[in-house]
Amino acid sequence: MAILVQKFGGTSLATDDARRHVLRHIVREREAGYSVVVVVSAMGRQGDPYATDTLLALPGSGNLPARERDLIASCGEVIAAVVLCGLLCSEGVPAVVLTGGQAGIRTDGSFGAARITRIETEPVLRRLDEGAVVIVTGFQGMSPGGDTTTLGRGGSDTTAAALGAALRAQRVDIYTDVDGILTADPRLVAEARPLKAVSYAEISNLARQGAKVVHPRAVEVAAQAGIPLRIRSTFTDDDGTLVTGPGMFGAGEVPDRPIVGIAHTAGVTQLTVAYGSSEPGDMQVRVFGTMARHGISIDFINVTPSGCVYTVFDADADRAIGLLSELGCAYSAIRNCAKVSVVGGGMNGVPGIMAAIVEVLTDEGIPILQSADSNASIWVLVRQADMADAVRALHARFGLDRPADAAQGVSQLAQEES
Repeated sequence: MAILVQKFGGTSLATDDARRHVLRHIVREREAGYSVVVVVSAMGRQGDPYATDTLLALPGSGNLPARERDLIASCGEVIAAVVLCGLLCSEGVPAVVLTGGQAGIRTDGSFGAARITRIETEPVLRRLDEGAVVIVTGFQGMSPGGDTTTLGRGGSDTTAAALGAALRAQRVDIYTDVDGILTADPRLVAEARPLKAVSYAEISNLARQGAKVVHPRAVEVAAQAGIPLRIRSTFTDDDGTLVTGPGMFGAGEVPDRPIVGIAHTAGVTQLTVAYGSSEPGDMQVRVFGTMARHGISIDFINVTPSGCVYTVFDADADRAIGLLSELGCAYSAIRNCAKVSVVGGGMNGVPGIMAAIVEVLTDEGIPILQSADSNASIWVLVRQADMADAVRALHARFGLDRPADAAQGVSQLAQEES
């Protein structure tokens, strides 16, 4: 049995017209010989009647217990699944709805942020054997005690990837409202182009650094299982972007470009702590331990013998600053910053990438407040007022507004000039 998993997000299910596009994609894959599993999110986005955020607002005060909060949060996906099932059945396509728990998705007991522990595939496989399209409610599973749990933001993507891995699917197609993965946010860069193929590592880095098309946890699950992902638009027949691993790229695809995209994360505050006469190790333990105990997520961490620098989200900045004051630390803060990320699986070991970044930002008069790197990313911190200009300048510098082969040539030229 050749199984294909399709995931449709809220905008793909929000209107009658959108759901007709969903129907078309399901029917096409069935006619191609696939047994189809469909994972759905709640219909629409915040403010729409059946969106998750709308449902969560219904109980009123914030005193709802976590168990009951997960119960109402899971309702949007059930509504979406039943509506889609009705459309399929009206068109003569046999379909059945399974909640996450009914589909065999077992989680731990962490309400609101549960982790999938295993998937019992028999309920889904049995319905597929009967010839039905199996519609599974995304974003949810069942705890060891039999309670409904939710998987947190991006949970429907993770549901689709986990089902694809457990069912040994040929592929997982994640449908959204854009034509695949773009080289940058088109709201900032009008010249952003769709990518034909990217590696798991590249899309994971893009997703973690601000690209919103697919959740990074879903990419990790797919990568571990070796299941290809395809990110594509509900509203066209374009193939979108293939996400896969080494040795799995097709003819004409370019897996070894130094740079594939520019991502960004706005709304962060940079904190710099000087140790003074304090012993460095003791001060590091106190600073980072205090942030952890108070649930403040930190990022972009640089530690030196004389001090440390890190970022927090702007929403956590006042709490973090207050805690540093209580510790008696000498610190400074720069609010309203943004993290801009240059991402590419082929940059590791290639000289000149950082030099090109520094050169173009200097030419644009954009100060770099901090930098760091990994095997597939270089990050720079800039003031938020400079973020859009920085993203556009870096996108142009690395030729990402051009076809893949031309962009590769521009990246090579940038290395040589540097």
